[in-house]
Amino acid sequence: MILSALLILLAIFGAPLFTVIAASAMLGYQREGIDLMAIAIEVLGIAGMPMLSAIPLFTFAGYLLSKSNAPQRLVRVTSAILGWMPGGLALVALAACAFFTAFTGASGVTIIALGAILYPALKQDGYPDNFNLGLVTTSGSLGLLFAPSLPLILYGVVAEVSVDNLFRAGVLPGLLMLVLLGGYSLWVNRHNRKPLAHFSWKEVGSALWEAKWEIPLPIFVLGGIYSGFFAVSEAAAVTALYVLVVEVFVLGEIKLRELPEVMRESMLLVGGILIILGVSLASTNYMIDAGVPQQLLEYITEFVSSQASFLFLLFIFLLVLGAILDIFSAIVLVVPLILPIAAQYGVNDFHLGIIFLAAMQLGYLTPPVGLNLFIASYRFDRPIMNVYAATFPFLLILMASVLIIMYWADLSLWWLPD
Repeated sequence: MILSALLILLAIFGAPLFTVIAASAMLGYQREGIDLMAIAIEVLGIAGMPMLSAIPLFTFAGYLLSKSNAPQRLVRVTSAILGWMPGGLALVALAACAFFTAFTGASGVTIIALGAILYPALKQDGYPDNFNLGLVTTSGSLGLLFAPSLPLILYGVVAEVSVDNLFRAGVLPGLLMLVLLGGYSLWVNRHNRKPLAHFSWKEVGSALWEAKWEIPLPIFVLGGIYSGFFAVSEAAAVTALYVLVVEVFVLGEIKLRELPEVMRESMLLVGGILIILGVSLASTNYMIDAGVPQQLLEYITEFVSSQASFLFLLFIFLLVLGAILDIFSAIVLVVPLILPIAAQYGVNDFHLGIIFLAAMQLGYLTPPVGLNLFIASYRFDRPIMNVYAATFPFLLILMASVLIIMYWADLSLWWLPD
């Protein structure tokens, strides 16, 4: 008991998460009299996981895109297509950030890469400053439900479900979030927003031509995955190779001497995910052996009798979890525990995955640990309380969208036969 309390205190005071998880696993194994070498076997066992190779490959491709001029080309394309609408620049920000987050898998990268372009543009066009701050900060977390999002892939690996089908399940819920935020943005600015520019086929053509190397990427990758032409891991390899050739050798926007630094930055994120995943497998297996999921199920069924009640309780739990834990750690720590409980209430594994990721997406914007809040505060030199206030209306809309996703299962399961 004393050691368990000490581990909790270490986590509270900022000890690296993987060390706390590893120590808890070692403590549990020691109590059960299991050789600690079993932990090393579990950690090394991640090498045999299907789909795992997709995580470093997609991450590397996303970081290459963020270091190139692809963000500027993406903003120009969306501006040419949507900029003629009153309030169109707000829609440009939502669409561009969602696309970019889907490919980078890191919302903080999106705020840094696109925020420098979109935030001044919104301000120059006369949008209210608090609206601009809230929109750019919130938009950074969009895209996590769209392929080839890293959290979607990691959930598929941990839950041992088809990543291809998870990509399908995330399409409509992700679009719902975009539509609701887009509608709110247009409504807020309905009276005082002039068009960004007059619609011009010439500008559309010019923007599309400038982005001719990036535009085929989502069509080819997503089309190949959804059609079953190639697997997710194959799509990741093709994406990484394509982006590398285009950005380094065709466009020359990233120099060969810069590649090691890009690799280092991207693999820092991947390394953190894999270390947490490896030690969490050992901890999770101990908890399963100790019957923790069954104990949780027995406890919950005493108070919760219906699927609707369970889903609402899950929503509250994920809100709290997202405020104190990053999305990657939450997936590997919590998903194995809630999967059997959700199954008892008839919640589909794919539906649960979309609920989990959509709710955890709110954690990027939820005090006190919301990562995007601190990144935006630092990036735009604004007080953190100012960022809290600016993002609050957007957070409420995203909460409403998560509740819709949660109770409208067909939105995630439209692709399944009856």
